[in-house]
Amino acid sequence: MAGDTPLMIVDSSGKVVEWSHRAEELLGRPADEVIGRPVTDLLGSAPPTGGEDVDYPRQVDPRDVASGPAGEGLHVQPLPRHDGSVVWKIFLPPANGPLPAPIKAAVLEAIHAYAPGPLFVVDGELRVVSANAAAQHMCGTDLQEAKGRSLTAVWSLSAPADVERILRQVLASGAPVPVQVVPARPKNDLQRTHLAISAFPLRDGLGAVVMAADVTDQEKSRRRRRTMRAVRERVGRTLDVVATCQELVEALVPGFADVAVVEVVEPVVRGEKPPLSPLGRDVPLRRAAFAHSGGERQTRAHPVGDVRALFFPTPYTQVLVDLKPRAVVLGPDTPWLAADPARGRAILESGVRALLTAPLTLRGTVLGLLSLYRIRQADIFDDRDVALILELATHTALSIDNARRYTHEHTIAAALQRHLLAPVPASQTAVETAHLNVPDDQGGGGWFDVFGLPGARTALVVGQVAGHGIQTATTMGQLRTVIHSLAALDLEPDELLARLDDTVTRLVWERKALPADDPLRRQSLSATCLCVMYDPFSRTCAIASAGHPPPMLAGPEETPRVLDLAVGAALGGGSGPPFATTTVPVADGDVLALYTAPLSAADRPEDGTGGLRLLPRVLADVDRPVQDLCDDVLYRLRADALSGDAILLLARTHAFPADRAAAWPLDDDATAPASARRHARSQLATWGVDEDTAYATEEIVSELVTNALRYGAPPVRLRLIKDRTLTCEVHDSSPTAPRLRHAGIVDEGGRGLFICAQLAQNWGIRYNGQGKTVWTEQPLPQQPE
Repeated sequence: MAGDTPLMIVDSSGKVVEWSHRAEELLGRPADEVIGRPVTDLLGSAPPTGGEDVDYPRQVDPRDVASGPAGEGLHVQPLPRHDGSVVWKIFLPPANGPLPAPIKAAVLEAIHAYAPGPLFVVDGELRVVSANAAAQHMCGTDLQEAKGRSLTAVWSLSAPADVERILRQVLASGAPVPVQVVPARPKNDLQRTHLAISAFPLRDGLGAVVMAADVTDQEKSRRRRRTMRAVRERVGRTLDVVATCQELVEALVPGFADVAVVEVVEPVVRGEKPPLSPLGRDVPLRRAAFAHSGGERQTRAHPVGDVRALFFPTPYTQVLVDLKPRAVVLGPDTPWLAADPARGRAILESGVRALLTAPLTLRGTVLGLLSLYRIRQADIFDDRDVALILELATHTALSIDNARRYTHEHTIAAALQRHLLAPVPASQTAVETAHLNVPDDQGGGGWFDVFGLPGARTALVVGQVAGHGIQTATTMGQLRTVIHSLAALDLEPDELLARLDDTVTRLVWERKALPADDPLRRQSLSATCLCVMYDPFSRTCAIASAGHPPPMLAGPEETPRVLDLAVGAALGGGSGPPFATTTVPVADGDVLALYTAPLSAADRPEDGTGGLRLLPRVLADVDRPVQDLCDDVLYRLRADALSGDAILLLARTHAFPADRAAAWPLDDDATAPASARRHARSQLATWGVDEDTAYATEEIVSELVTNALRYGAPPVRLRLIKDRTLTCEVHDSSPTAPRLRHAGIVDEGGRGLFICAQLAQNWGIRYNGQGKTVWTEQPLPQQPE
């Protein structure tokens, strides 16, 4: 109907009871003149229009309006009332009423003849009943040949089963389906196309009408947009050259190409500067990434990781000379395939029909080559594909160059770290050591050290500077040098770490004072350190930790356990309690294990229950050589769980050989210096020390004992140690430090320490709870082995 509002309402006696605004407009009478009057009077006395007299039929029953000549086209609807009477609604006819049969035939003929795309009419069995000219051209047949045949047999579709499923769904449901895009390959065109298919049913299940529109260009544009989005989202997420190349091929296959290969100039993978174009013929390229959509049997010319120069002449070499992409149609007669036999064989065996190769170049340098292949014969690369790949190649080249620079920096950092660490710790008489060092590829800040201290003691140090890169490795070297310098002052472990913390704090302030645009200013500085000093005479280890994991102790009579230490704050933290030294007794043959946090993290259970699991298991068999223990840890370690420099330092403690040390208590009287010289002379003769060294030692002993008696406090003790050097120690109970000074010409004393400093290569003072020890070290002639 024309609308939901009736034109007028007439009661059973034929009188108008309602008159619409639309009726006023059509008949020119207001409602107050019409309501209550018979409809026949109204129609018979309608006002003339345009000066002409118009006669209206006078006897019109409202029920005849819908069928009589006077009411042709009007619609009447009865409306029962509550009192049992009936009134009649009179409506205007709908504007879009049924088309006359001749017009319907003309419309169908026009659609069939002038539809912009293929149009098929099929019966209930999906047999072709009719097809327009576009459909016949697309199928490469005429209507007479197509009639009665299955639509999917006439129409060359890449997925005929999908189209048949769509049509059967239309017939079964009696409703059209949403537009579906399907691939097709016209018989008279090798180019694969994409068609948007729409289908709607005919009434009474007579069949369906199928229409198609070529959306190949839209699909290609959509594919290019998807490819662009995938590359931008996925390529460049890592700072690794090979990983970046693999990200690229995975973003391109299978959406844009069937096979993708990335080859990178070999020096670029190592972080070196890329060569300028044109690339020389002898420059090797590494096959960094490969992806395909053809299953595991896809033929490869060379495996990933293969390094070789390109054969000449081929499109690949031409691209690396003039830096222009090449889109090539391939076939058995392609002439350059013979120039590269392995690649040509792979291309022919895989059925590749199209190649697009483009350079990975940046600022006139050549980083590598991208090669894309399509196996489907019709899928050639067009100009828009070439433009897209050039843009993606530029994006990838930037990502590869960023990764190359990162690799270059961290290669330098790793080399710097290796050179700053002692390759093999110096051997110690009372300590047997072995180490495991799995450095981070990016160049971390982990370090370890083993060095001798005066009095045949040994220092064991393990530390970790947070971060990676050159600055981290440089900071590690600075801290290692500071520890060596501080250890020469005979400091206790807690005091040594306190001084080391002052150094880190100073480095932090120096970074903050850098210019605002210096990237180092934004890098935080934090480090941990564990210091152990082993005394073979007291058979104890003095240990202090600055935020570092505590060591583990194991022995023949000692179940492997992590030592309970007071762990201080990390170095450079600027707050926290002072560092504390914990003294731990050790037995002959005990093994002390020092390690960095990455190894500790990799050694813990994945369920988060805490506690080390691998080290205790390995150290349970502690009688084996310490190097075997280190190797066992390495072989059992999960390398994929490491996230930094994994360092393990094992030290087996021993008592100092009794025949290479001698000690004597001295009386608190004037005869003590002479007695001390006598003891020293006898012991040095027993050891076979040369006369010059023995004479100098006697003088040193005399001066140190005299100073201890004059300025110190009893008891006084003398000890000689023959190790890498000859050590002379004089201990007294006074904490007062002696002072080296230059005596005047006429002074009778004050030259004792000056004489000792001249005769010895090193001297110092060590304090403990019982007083102080003044010591000297003298070199010994090299003994033949």
